[in-house]
Amino acid sequence: MNKHEILKNYFGYDSFREGQEDLIDAILKGQDVLGIMPTGAGKSLCYQVPALMLPGITLVISPLISLMKDQVQALNQAGVHAAYLNSSLTERQMTKALQLAAQGQYKIIYVAPERLETWEFLNFASRVAVSMVTVDEAHCISQWGQDFRPSYLKIVSFIRQLPHRPVVSAFTATATETVKNDICAVLQLENPKVMVTGFDRQNLYFGVETPPSKDVFTLNYVRQHDRDSGVIYCATRKNVDQLYEKLRKEKVPVTRYHAGLSAQERQKNQDDFIYDRRPVIVATNAFGMGIDKSDVRYVIHYNMPQSLENYYQEAGRAGRDGEPAECILLFSPQDIMIGKFLIENREENPDLNSREAEEILARDEERLRIMSYYCMTQECLRRYILNYFGEEMKEDCGNCSCCQKDYEKEDVTDAAVSVITCIRQCGGRFGINVIAGTLAGAGREKLRQYGLDELQAFGMLRNLSEGGIKEIIQQMLVMGYLTASSDRYALLRTTVRADEIMEGREQITVRKLKKTHSAQKTHRHTHASDALNGRGTELFEILRGLRTELAKEAGVPPYMIFSDKTLTDMCIRQPVNREEMLEVSGVGENKYERFGEQFMEKIIRFNAGKKEKMYLD
Repeated sequence: MNKHEILKNYFGYDSFREGQEDLIDAILKGQDVLGIMPTGAGKSLCYQVPALMLPGITLVISPLISLMKDQVQALNQAGVHAAYLNSSLTERQMTKALQLAAQGQYKIIYVAPERLETWEFLNFASRVAVSMVTVDEAHCISQWGQDFRPSYLKIVSFIRQLPHRPVVSAFTATATETVKNDICAVLQLENPKVMVTGFDRQNLYFGVETPPSKDVFTLNYVRQHDRDSGVIYCATRKNVDQLYEKLRKEKVPVTRYHAGLSAQERQKNQDDFIYDRRPVIVATNAFGMGIDKSDVRYVIHYNMPQSLENYYQEAGRAGRDGEPAECILLFSPQDIMIGKFLIENREENPDLNSREAEEILARDEERLRIMSYYCMTQECLRRYILNYFGEEMKEDCGNCSCCQKDYEKEDVTDAAVSVITCIRQCGGRFGINVIAGTLAGAGREKLRQYGLDELQAFGMLRNLSEGGIKEIIQQMLVMGYLTASSDRYALLRTTVRADEIMEGREQITVRKLKKTHSAQKTHRHTHASDALNGRGTELFEILRGLRTELAKEAGVPPYMIFSDKTLTDMCIRQPVNREEMLEVSGVGENKYERFGEQFMEKIIRFNAGKKEKMYLD
């Protein structure tokens, strides 16, 4: 079969997406490739299609057991023989899998990077024809990436030990120019075809919210989206456990995931989420790359991530099927302090010298500043993200909170002058709460004990709330006019740049919602079925019910039977024979043989029932 026949027969698609065919053609010509494509853009097909056309075996190096399992399950459902090799298998299972692979039973084998060093696997790889080595989540090989994994450095040594050098393909969703160059250098790609398809995910809505209570906002949001599957990311295990308990007590079908749970509990909770037994999961970023669930309709960040790379990677887990989804970040000034604490107290990398460690610390602090500014910007959020990754966007997207809400800019330069004055009068001895209280003229005993009520700055900003003053201070921190000490007290000090405000050379503005906004409403599509009319939505739910039943019988997640996008296309086309069903996006020959007639039967019965009702009426 040629590449188009493989695409249709196994995966059910009529045409390739942007960049896919170019990368496939390069691989088939024997050229190394690096594909930088957003989550949900179809990176996997770029190596799976040529893997089925190349004569030997393709080895896919993947960082997470859960990701391997999902990929192999999905391939087997599509009729492609694949297997994985990792620590979840017993020695007996591992040996059996290698025997079957050596006999040509598998075209694609997923393997953990740690496995590459074992004698058994090296012996196997040296005896079989390895046509391609694919490095998934390739940013893990770069110490400048957000998920550096030393085990990835073993890949080059492994490739060198093979009798013949195979084609090397690498893929990632997020990579800055520095990380891109590092991937090519460390993996020693030979004259690679580098394809950057763009980072924009137009089906995703991006929003930043600053609610009075994150817990209340999250609970209300989850209740309003009770039909949907969603991920809620928290910065710490403690945050995860607390939010999980609150949602559970409110009867939300929720589970949790973090490194503090046992391996058995993590696996069970992940399966509950993947199989829709508990469609909401609260997790730390330990759950990041392990999600391959295509029908996640929302991702909420309860805390601000430490970098825009992390945020975009995690938010990108929503809407992998191409259907509308929402990415909501809940921001509070405390998130910045939490981020600083986590960066400064992370486990040291013994492989780095002192200069490299300092460089990475400075880089991470700069990334945190950029992330903080994202939460406070008054500009289009999508444009902010794309500009960061080096992609220019000329017009506002119209599909983010900054574009949809009616904001106005407020000049707070005079207030900023008062903040600088107060901090300098205090001698840099206090944090944000004391400074805000002093400026607001609060009557707290602690302020009197410190003698702050006698300062000239005391009550300078009585017209503002302490929360409003803190907002201005946070903006000044992000913009570099102020700094905060790295200890738990986060003492505020001014920088050299503060003089530019004091001398009238710079202005500071903050974003404020217009008072009329509360009466305004925006509508966003968040469900795959929202594109359908009433009857179509009814049919969608019927087909979704059938999908759940078939998934239980097959022992696989529902989205592996058919995606939401495929069900929506069925509702629009309403196929009644084999030819029509194969025209549906995502329905290939193998899946048609297994499931096609059952879905057609539901469609036919649905339409017959509607006609009968019309006749009786």
